[in-house]
Amino acid sequence: MNEKIKIPAVDQLFEAILTLKNKDECYIFFEDICTVNELLSLSQRFEVAKMLRQDKTYLEISSKTGASTATISRVNRSLNYGNDGYDMVFSRMESPKRTKDKTNNQTNDEN
Repeated sequence: MNEKIKIPAVDQLFEAILTLKNKDECYIFFEDICTVNELLSLSQRFEVAKMLRQDKTYLEISSKTGASTATISRVNRSLNYGNDGYDMVFSRMESPKRTKDKTNNQTNDEN
């Protein structure tokens, strides 16, 4: 973890984010705290990371997201040499989906 960002102000920001209860609250908060371009840049990086994990090429990613090769390269560097934050979130996003799918399959099997 980068000690340069571990300061009280960042701690407070993360505490605030952790109070958000749903996607609507996220929209409300992030629209206030970020500019539209900042929010779109963050979401673009997240999409780039997902596509890199799906082994898409830089050309495919750039074409779909509009991200520059410099942005794609930075995200790729984070995926390969960062703190595994993207992977932590991706696995958590998949887990409930898998559980839900298993529950649906059990329900369908029982019918």
